[in-house]
Amino acid sequence: MAGGDAAGDVAVVTGAGSGIGRVVAVAMLDAGFRVALAGRRREPLEETASAAGDRALAVPTDVADENSVAALFAAVRERWGRVDLLFNNAGAFGPSGLVDEIDVAQWRATVDVNLTGSFLCAREAFALMREQRPQGGRIVNNGSISAHVPRPGSAAYTATKHAITGLTRSLSLDGRPFGIACGQIDIGNAATEMTAAMGAGAKQADHSVRPEPTFDAVHVADAVLAMARLPLDVNVQFMTIAATTMPFIGRG
Repeated sequence: MAGGDAAGDVAVVTGAGSGIGRVVAVAMLDAGFRVALAGRRREPLEETASAAGDRALAVPTDVADENSVAALFAAVRERWGRVDLLFNNAGAFGPSGLVDEIDVAQWRATVDVNLTGSFLCAREAFALMREQRPQGGRIVNNGSISAHVPRPGSAAYTATKHAITGLTRSLSLDGRPFGIACGQIDIGNAATEMTAAMGAGAKQADHSVRPEPTFDAVHVADAVLAMARLPLDVNVQFMTIAATTMPFIGRG
């Protein structure tokens, strides 16, 4: 990845069937990337990939399953022989409630997708980036505003997103000898299916419920592309992008 015009580079986008993942995958295809779209449901992946011809590869993937993730990266290696960018995006809100109300199985399922899933994908991408020639690549982890501060009743989601920050820092440090850069984008209220309810009202730190502003997810894609186009000797370690008036600065 030489920076500037990244056309022809190979990207893997998880959670690409909907929401932010889909918007980012489409933007990357439009920018000339070859993109592997990973997600649980085949139909939306293939719908997104259909207009891009052989520059897109739809791979149904359960990021919480080690074998499924290994098969994803094996498919990418077989098709294109390398990976230049991983956008580690797949995630779920998980259970809502006070910590003593959260079902342990739901906690574990949230950790499996949000944290272990990101680890498994980073693990496979890191291995390929380390062995490929030219060596190196970039991993961008989707954190969240919740990687900084929680919402009420979000212990499972918030814990996983705080952990993503630790994963980002470790990958960034471990990748230095191999030309592997790792950064994190923390997104606040991009307008997607997952955030649609916030326009009607979201619980605040004082336990009131108030509508929150959102912004067009295309701007998240712009930000990820800006990170992706940098040369590998430059890294955006952490970026926060949010609706200007969302209750983040001063939350609580």
